[in-house]
Amino acid sequence: MIERPFSDISYEQYLDEEQLMSSRCKRCGTFFLPPRPICMKCHGNEMEWVKMGGKGKLITFSCIAVGPTFMMQNGYDRKHPYCVGVVELEEGARVVAQFVGIDTSKPETIRIGLPLTVTYLHKGVGQNLRTFVAFKPL
Repeated sequence: MIERPFSDISYEQYLDEEQLMSSRCKRCGTFFLPPRPICMKCHGNEMEWVKMGGKGKLITFSCIAVGPTFMMQNGYDRKHPYCVGVVELEEGARVVAQFVGIDTSKPETIRIGLPLTVTYLHKGVGQNLRTFVAFKPL
């Protein structure tokens, strides 16, 4: 396997392959998602790629009814809000992502601690195809 550099481009390539990858500091073991080439905790620069298991729990969230143009073009609006937030993975890394498979019109039913699993959203076509990490209830 060819080792990829710790960059946004490499991270997006892994997402295209439906792999949730993190960087981990070899010195202190801290995970970073999205990956970083330098550890923010101990400032070490010996990082390694680690494939995340994709399971975690909801830490915080927000349901958004008036979003940026990109989200509005994908069908989200006041009647169809979308939800984003922070997931803490079993490995300890935290990631910001969109949530699917939940009732975003009733945010009061969404609970902190909700068990989640990773899924991938493929948006666009051809050269504009992009893969986004998302999470859904287990």
